Amino acid sequence: VELSKREWAILTPLVMHPNKIFSKTNLEDKLYDFDSEVSSNTIEVYVHHIRAKLGKDVIRTIRGLGYRLGQT
Repeated sequence: VELSKREWAILTPLVMHPNKIFSKTNLEDKLYDFDSEVSSNTIEVYVHHIRAKLGKDVIRTIRGLGYRLGQT
């Protein structure tokens, strides 16, 4: 499976800290520098792409908080 740089940028912190919940803002910071404008659904789109490639249970959405790795 090939992942884009931005997909890796989102997946890497989740893998490095599997029990930590990352907010959308935390993950946006991993993708862009401070001068870049981020669209409102960028993280959701990349999470969708990762799930399509690796399985829907790879990244879990924690409602109102953000994302974390797996089902634990």
